[in-house]
Amino acid sequence: MSHKIAFNFEDGVTRFIDATPNETVADAAYRQGINIPLDCRDGACGTCKCRAEAGQYDLGQDYIDDALSEEEAAQGFVLTCQMRAQSDCVISVPASSQVCKTAQASFEAAISNVRQLSDSTIALSIKGEALTKLAFLPGQYVNLQVPGSEQSRAYSFSSLQRDGEVSFLIRNVPGGLMSSFLTSLAKAGDSMNLAGPLGSFYLREIKRPLLLLAGGTGLAPFTAMLEKIAEQGSEHPLHLIYGVTNDFDLVEMERIEALAACIPNFTYSACVANPDSSYPQKGYVTQHISPAHLNDGEVDIYLCGPPPMVEAVSQFIREKGIQPANFYYEKFAASVA
Repeated sequence: MSHKIAFNFEDGVTRFIDATPNETVADAAYRQGINIPLDCRDGACGTCKCRAEAGQYDLGQDYIDDALSEEEAAQGFVLTCQMRAQSDCVISVPASSQVCKTAQASFEAAISNVRQLSDSTIALSIKGEALTKLAFLPGQYVNLQVPGSEQSRAYSFSSLQRDGEVSFLIRNVPGGLMSSFLTSLAKAGDSMNLAGPLGSFYLREIKRPLLLLAGGTGLAPFTAMLEKIAEQGSEHPLHLIYGVTNDFDLVEMERIEALAACIPNFTYSACVANPDSSYPQKGYVTQHISPAHLNDGEVDIYLCGPPPMVEAVSQFIREKGIQPANFYYEKFAASVA
């Protein structure tokens, strides 16, 4: 039996390897072409020190305090030359992928479906045999190359990978390079190239209530996260607030409802900022965050939206005098060309 190890490098690249319970994580990485910084291999130098962000593992016994102190071990730090995985793990590596002699993976696939969900949002699905080997953490993104050009655009996965197929929610930018291709030229079977996965915005181990805040197509990483939660379950309450500008920007509501039916302790709400909206809940996301959602700070907050939304939420939390246990966010801005 082997476990899947995700290495998150400091330049945003994520690579996955398989490790057996009988080999150290460093040995498994080297076996698969990833050179984790390593000098002594016997737990004495601390060169291979990383931080385990998720998973179960055996730290080993053959290392000295100068290499890894008890306090560091309690904080999740590990020596990969001693660590043996006992489950799937996520490891943050304090080095770039280039230093570790690896790079982001590239894949070729084909469009399986493209739909315009509204004037502002396009749903894209791509599929291919190569994608059966694609692994990513829910919430991460890839760079999709615009067919017929050398340019790429970054999009978060809006689904998990199933049978070599993944999906994205893409903002329809008038005149935008990718938007123009998807609305005017794209058809099933067209080839697309992607590179990744990338990003430090992803679902961590759920240890407390979650508050998920999505703005516009910033909903995409959350539908992927919720699919994962539906698979693994959660004993903690989860609440999603999905905010958009206009009524027609509200998409995937049926999908969110279906996810809510699969996750017993998941609730959600949506709001529209336009005061002329016919939607029952109006205003900005911050107007729909209740004290219960903040749980006196014993909450992990995930936020994905445009920069003004991220700044508004950050200010709102400060004004409430709340210090959340963790606050993960990703800003995005649509390319205008």
